[in-house]
Amino acid sequence: MSIQWFPGHMAKAKREIQANLSLVDVVIELRDARLPESSGNPLLSELLQQKIRVLALTKADLADPSETQRFCSYYKSVGMGVDAVIPVNIRKNVGLKSLKLACEQAMESKFERMAKRGIRKRAVRAMVVGIPNVGKSSLINAMAGRSVAKTGDRPGVTQSQQWIKLAGSIELLDTPGLLWPKFEDRDAALRLAWSGAIKSSLLQPVELALALLTFMNEHYPIALESRYGVKPFASVNDEQVLGVLEQIGMRRGALRSGGQVDDELAAQMLLRDYQTGLLGPMTLEKAPSVEGQMLE
Repeated sequence: MSIQWFPGHMAKAKREIQANLSLVDVVIELRDARLPESSGNPLLSELLQQKIRVLALTKADLADPSETQRFCSYYKSVGMGVDAVIPVNIRKNVGLKSLKLACEQAMESKFERMAKRGIRKRAVRAMVVGIPNVGKSSLINAMAGRSVAKTGDRPGVTQSQQWIKLAGSIELLDTPGLLWPKFEDRDAALRLAWSGAIKSSLLQPVELALALLTFMNEHYPIALESRYGVKPFASVNDEQVLGVLEQIGMRRGALRSGGQVDDELAAQMLLRDYQTGLLGPMTLEKAPSVEGQMLE
């Protein structure tokens, strides 16, 4: 599966991030806690280079907490240039104080050197970066305690940069979400599509739903049974998985006139249930150093 998706506003976002790196002290990189590896943009790693970097794992409330902890341990141990790794639940303001504190602590030594030269301490300037729909604007609004950044559940809502002054000692620079131009890894593309980072129009909803059902049947079968009353299935051939999707469609009322299941509507309902957390906390991949490989 090879997906090409690099709209003009993303090319512009890349240029803006590169141009403004010299203006900031710290980069807050957001990754989706449900897919920390797949939601890590390699283009960002190239752009950020030696900048102080704090990694925030957003949507932690939607992820398997045990897997989130393993990812935190992994990123702290592999020496990838991250100064702190913090799970964040924006809905309940969990992790926001720790995120702010991490940014301040990262600048302590620099501010001490500035003070010795007689330079007054100023606000920490932090750039917020990440892929689309990872929660950048929601995080900024939560940290600011007011609505200052436009939010939405569709990729590409933020299409220009803006500075946001927080009460206290931090100024944030919001940036548009940035995806890489081409996805060669089929599994990574599926995870991104399941999470909503890739527009659903790029892939067939039924294809996405069948792959998600197969994944859930192997790794989170209880979620299927709890939400839809679907028992774990032994075979994973396309015909049987499609039959499971149609069971879900029948039970959830995804029907055409005449009572026939609308497969595409059923698929969209399944994907929306996952994206909004109605299927329970699930993580789509495992920390490499913990399990040795990603979930297949």
